[in-house]
Amino acid sequence: MVKAVIFDVDGTLIDSVSQHAKAWQDAFRDFGHDFPLEDIRRQIGKGGDHLLPVFLSEAEIEERGEALEAHRAEILKTRYLPTIEGLPGVRDLVRRLRADGRRLALASSAKADELQTYKTIAGIADLIGTETSSDDAEASKPDPDIFEAALERLDGIAPQDAIVIGDTPYDAEAARKAGLRTIGLLSGGWTADELLRAGCIATYRDPADLLAAYDTSPLHPTKP
Repeated sequence: MVKAVIFDVDGTLIDSVSQHAKAWQDAFRDFGHDFPLEDIRRQIGKGGDHLLPVFLSEAEIEERGEALEAHRAEILKTRYLPTIEGLPGVRDLVRRLRADGRRLALASSAKADELQTYKTIAGIADLIGTETSSDDAEASKPDPDIFEAALERLDGIAPQDAIVIGDTPYDAEAARKAGLRTIGLLSGGWTADELLRAGCIATYRDPADLLAAYDTSPLHPTKP
């Protein structure tokens, strides 16, 4: 039986993938690079340590990567944060899991200060207190560090007793490396086939769809 659930945040609990992609595109442009938005969007879910090398040389990352990431964060906060909304069904899904006695945690590639804002947007700031962010890991997804840190904070929970809910192949890859199974949500823009190929054991449209199918999903208390 699943004893704990670890949630990704962007694209899983909040509708923010497009905003993150646009913030990165704006930041790249301000630093002299123009990359297609869809190419950037396909990298959302990774932290900057894995996203930047897709687009920039090692030398440029060493010289300006930190400044570019800080600029991206400021753009996101000032231009796009007001447009981010919670996805449907998030609070009700979390409440159902709590009612079933599941221990809950957040594991996001976002920075710690961003994560606090996202919890409020998702409407779960009072429901989930255990969390890890990119600040708690040496490497972001698709490396397993963030999920491993979440497991450590869910003291006593073995990997086989927990399940991840995420929206990208990077979540599934990172979870697999940490010995965790993943439920994939299509709310981040990836297809069911892409998420299943990455290792997700089931897919649903969004949190509301997962809640509607709860009794037949891997989350149900009677499921192995």
